[in-house]
Amino acid sequence: MTARTVPPGREEDASLRPVPWRGMAWVTWRQHRIALAGAAVFLCALAACLWRVGLGLHQVYSAAAACHPATSPICDQLQTKVAGMDAILANGYVLQAVPAVIGAFLGAPVLARELETGTFRYAWTQGFSRWRWTLAKLVPLAAAATAGAGAFSFVVSWYYRPYLTNGNLFLPETSPLAGLFALRGVVFAAWTLAAFAIGALAGMLIRRVVPAIAATLAVYAGLAFAAGLYLREHYLAPHVVRNLFSPPATAWIIRQWWTDGGRTLSESTMNQRLSAMFYRLMPAVHASAPKGSDVKEQKLWTNLDVLHSLARHGYTQWTSYQPASRFWPFQWIESGWLLALSVLLIAATVWLVRRRAA
Repeated sequence: MTARTVPPGREEDASLRPVPWRGMAWVTWRQHRIALAGAAVFLCALAACLWRVGLGLHQVYSAAAACHPATSPICDQLQTKVAGMDAILANGYVLQAVPAVIGAFLGAPVLARELETGTFRYAWTQGFSRWRWTLAKLVPLAAAATAGAGAFSFVVSWYYRPYLTNGNLFLPETSPLAGLFALRGVVFAAWTLAAFAIGALAGMLIRRVVPAIAATLAVYAGLAFAAGLYLREHYLAPHVVRNLFSPPATAWIIRQWWTDGGRTLSESTMNQRLSAMFYRLMPAVHASAPKGSDVKEQKLWTNLDVLHSLARHGYTQWTSYQPASRFWPFQWIESGWLLALSVLLIAATVWLVRRRAA
């Protein structure tokens, strides 16, 4: 046995010195490098698929845009082909699940696996406090997931550009392309961060990996549906106008209703009066329609004439809508509350680790 060469108390002082953040970052990378690599491969594979399919979509769209005259049968076929290409990807719902998948399989196991296996007890004996241990795991992984999602959103925006040529940037939940608002701009990265924070909190509360993954997917789905169906349209007060029979193609129509002398009419009542007015005016409208117009133009002409006739008889149509100029304000508003929610969820996770993990 050799004599001690360290002065008394020096070892105790060294053992109490906190482990530096750089060392814990290295541990986080070593523990989660496979999960990070899997998320990177997942996003890169989706980006490559979108790029490959998008090249064909853009080529068909360019041919349709250059086709003249636009009402010819060949041009109609090209436009129909653009609208019908890749129906699985076109509505955006498949890609809407990407943030949920990242949050479930990257965020939920971060703490749940340590708590389920009991290895957190060993980690806390290494001179690193609980809250620092939690932050050193969550913050770098959340930043990596958010950055990857932000880069992926650029590919998504490029892919869907042909579907957005009319300037309709909102594409609300009633639209066939309903899921696109949350896939473009800064919102996609914000949703990914929120999904990761939900997964981390679920892992802390449930302490088991598989149930935490399932809970993350369920909570994220509920939050996404609530935001799309109820919250998003109320970020800013909508414009309300009367007798806007030809609303801008770029507008997000929130609601339309009819009144008669200040009394709101039900949809069934209004449909009956619209039908009665249509059949009453149909012969005169067809006679006044522009010569040489096709069936689609005649139908539009008929509908507009019926609406104007109803307005002349004292009926008023009210339209509530969001203009396309609010796309980026809506993006920042939604990203802002998602960022605040993510910070709160991560703070709650850290607090629970300090209070309940032992």
